[in-house]
Amino acid sequence: MKLLQYLAGRPSSAIRTLGGRRGYAAVANEEEYLKRNYANNVSEYNTVIGSITAQRRYYLLRDVYDDMMLDGVKPERDTFHSLMIGTMKGARLQDAFFFRDEMRTMGLVPDVALYNFLISTCGKCKHSDQAIWVSKLLEQMKVFEIKPTGQTFICLLNACAASGRLDRVYAIVRDMTAAGLGLNKYCYAGLIDAHRNANPRPTDAAAKILELVEQSKGWSAVEGSRNVAENVMMGITEEALYCMPTAEYVHRRGGFVDKRLTVYHVAFYAFADLKNVEAMEALLDMLSKEDKSPDGFITWHMIRCYGNSGDIEKGLKVFKDYINSGKTPAIELYVALVEGAMIGYTERGMQIAEETLVKVNSRGFFLSPKMGSELLMAASGEKTGGYTTANLLWDMMQASKIVPTLTAVEAYHNGLKEREIPADDPRLLHVTKILDNLRRRFSPAGASGRTS
Repeated sequence: MKLLQYLAGRPSSAIRTLGGRRGYAAVANEEEYLKRNYANNVSEYNTVIGSITAQRRYYLLRDVYDDMMLDGVKPERDTFHSLMIGTMKGARLQDAFFFRDEMRTMGLVPDVALYNFLISTCGKCKHSDQAIWVSKLLEQMKVFEIKPTGQTFICLLNACAASGRLDRVYAIVRDMTAAGLGLNKYCYAGLIDAHRNANPRPTDAAAKILELVEQSKGWSAVEGSRNVAENVMMGITEEALYCMPTAEYVHRRGGFVDKRLTVYHVAFYAFADLKNVEAMEALLDMLSKEDKSPDGFITWHMIRCYGNSGDIEKGLKVFKDYINSGKTPAIELYVALVEGAMIGYTERGMQIAEETLVKVNSRGFFLSPKMGSELLMAASGEKTGGYTTANLLWDMMQASKIVPTLTAVEAYHNGLKEREIPADDPRLLHVTKILDNLRRRFSPAGASGRTS
């Protein structure tokens, strides 16, 4: 019951801004204590941690842990695993190392699963000293005599791939081979990602990626260990553990992600970023020869690739073919088409962007704050034309009661100011008011620098 009260928004010390830390030593009677408390034992706290992670409120994990300490509740190994999973999903590296140290303090020796989560967090954060952190983690595993599993090697490979460390990635491949482990689809995905992120990028990156996709067709299963089952029980997919670009979408319904196409997912994602249409179409041909068709995720990045390369008409065709096929539509496809259409701010492109946004509205889709803010930022860069796309995006977000980010509102406000709009125009006045509020909230020093 207390947990339900907590999740329903009852005052809780887990949110520091609503009252700071608890001082239950000063609570006069047990009844008041019970009314204010949302968990009484480790089981209830574990449930709260799981709920916070599911809600993506990762910033509250440290507060919940502090409450456990104040309540005298000792965390168990499973508690630390849950906390580490939350910090990994939230890419909160500092919190991850804090919980690792707290686990030691409690007399619990970190196990291989915890180190896998730590390594994965390093990869997701793309920390500038990532390679150093990973090396330290490996040394610590040796000190605690913790033997790396197949999952550990894959976490290492993908963590180094995230920072483009081709040398480290291939060194890990050699270590896996020496340990008698083969390469599975997540290893090949990591190798592809390493070529995408390499700096400087190899001149033959596209050819190498296609080669890796071909090689992956003979992938093997890397050490089917109990860790896989444990991770599933803790609600973490292999895609999330290995920082795959599909991690947030694997549970999406309607066949948006075909898990058999993991290597293709990463390759299409890479070619969209590389703006390499020729390589992307060669990859599409490879997929067709396997008698497989693009799923929603691949279609999304095909649209991105055409858009990034300036061929929005082909992107539009891919979009229409997918929608007309009867497959479940996804908001990401609409957003990718709008983003690509706005590149260069051509008359035709802005028309496609506006028409697509109208379809988003008519289908009842809602733009998330992140999607809406990014699109508004891009649309606000239009220097000529009627500014209709930016205005439409603003109106859609206002209708959904979504406030864009400060930078997006600033960009939109500046775009309005550059046009011949009366100073008392209702839209301009409303945007100015929101901008001032955001500046006071997030940038106090800049509040006095209001654009008049």
